[in-house]
Amino acid sequence: MEIARLAVVSFLLVISLLSTGDCNLVFNVHHKFKGRERSLEAFKAHDVLRRGRFLSAIDLNLGGNGHPSESGLYFAKIGLGTPAKDYYVQVDTGSDLLWVNCAGCTNCPRKSDLGIELTLYNPSSSSTSNLVTCGQDFCTSTYDGPIPGCRPELLCEYKVAYGDGSSTTGYFVKDHVVLDRVTGNFKTESTNGSIVFGCGAQQSVQLGATSAALDGILGFGQANSSMISQLASSGKIKRIFAHCLDNINGGGIFAIGEVVQPKVRTTPLVQQQAHYNVFMKAIEVGDEVLNLPTDVFDTDLRKGTIIDSGTTLAYLPDVIYEPLIAKIFARQTGLKLHTVEEQFTCFEYDGNVDDGFPTITFHFEDSLSLTVHPHEYLFDIASNKWCVGWQNSGAQSRDGKDMILLGDLVLQNRLVLYDLENQTIGWTEYNCSSSIKVRDEHSGAIYTVGPHNLYSASSVRVGTISSMLLSILLLLTVLHSFTN
Repeated sequence: MEIARLAVVSFLLVISLLSTGDCNLVFNVHHKFKGRERSLEAFKAHDVLRRGRFLSAIDLNLGGNGHPSESGLYFAKIGLGTPAKDYYVQVDTGSDLLWVNCAGCTNCPRKSDLGIELTLYNPSSSSTSNLVTCGQDFCTSTYDGPIPGCRPELLCEYKVAYGDGSSTTGYFVKDHVVLDRVTGNFKTESTNGSIVFGCGAQQSVQLGATSAALDGILGFGQANSSMISQLASSGKIKRIFAHCLDNINGGGIFAIGEVVQPKVRTTPLVQQQAHYNVFMKAIEVGDEVLNLPTDVFDTDLRKGTIIDSGTTLAYLPDVIYEPLIAKIFARQTGLKLHTVEEQFTCFEYDGNVDDGFPTITFHFEDSLSLTVHPHEYLFDIASNKWCVGWQNSGAQSRDGKDMILLGDLVLQNRLVLYDLENQTIGWTEYNCSSSIKVRDEHSGAIYTVGPHNLYSASSVRVGTISSMLLSILLLLTVLHSFTN
């Protein structure tokens, strides 16, 4: 099932802070598929698949473009160890663990077709690294008790399994992480803290491929093991973050902290879910509400609608997908629809799609709505050749089950706010080339966070199938955890 990413983590990420105080940080984040050739399968497959002065808000420098052919996961550059070395890690809202590939690992990529230089982390090369053993509090707390067979010299291990059986395994290390702290409007300075993270010893299947290889993954989920949750538990930040993905100029904004401008209307999260799930109430096509079975949005059946900025497209169950597609093309009976790469509904159209096709509005609990314009759910693959970004989740499921998931296709050009303190999520249409304002919880100051577009177009060209498979590992897992 090609829907989103959620790692099943055997051991949890723990973050410890060294010194006192609060601060704001910045990551340099780059768009994973920026500048790569347009390939339908590539971005569809992409879907399958911190006691120094620490943070009160973080600004992650974004790059990339919201067009589906270039859209995908985002990655950040962070520093690890002493002396610090740079590592490129995927920013993933569907998982919770930070891990990087380590020296001596099996099947770890040594180069990347993304145009970045990969680095293997080596604990012995850092003067501040410490191995985490199975008897230490960190390890026993993740097991909720003593580890059977633990001896003083045994390391605390982890395993992250993906939906198709691919996995990363390794052990935990504690070391310095170097980040950029926000010190004022558009100003930052480096700071470091101590963090426990996964040291990857073995990668299976496409996690070792070079086509879309990164140094690791930085989970941004809402579980207690995620970076934001761990930092919040230390009292350094609130569990609130926001992103604004710019598909016009590229890049955008990703900030951790309380957003004070613009104001965002919210809807409640479905409780006890691994993902950011919300309650959908209806779907409107043009000015007509789609006639759907009364239980189609039943949270007991589908556990709500998943909001996931790490997924490129949008996925709907057959019971929604079929009538939605029919209604979209109701006024365009003369079009010849055909299937591209066995999954995309495509057609030729030489007019303005916003004039020829209806808007689609999703309605959620507490009167929050999300209107998607034709130029956002339709994308061009060549001159006058268009494809539909909606995908049939049920048709792609390996076990016949389906779900509702909204990815970048409908989230771009909107400020999306995840407020885990109040268990809500919301959005507003916004110019992602402009700035937002966030509050520093320590000082009460309000700082301006601007957009970034760090990852300019690359000359790298990636093969369709190989780039697809890495994302399949990440996307299949949502269905796995959702249906179990």
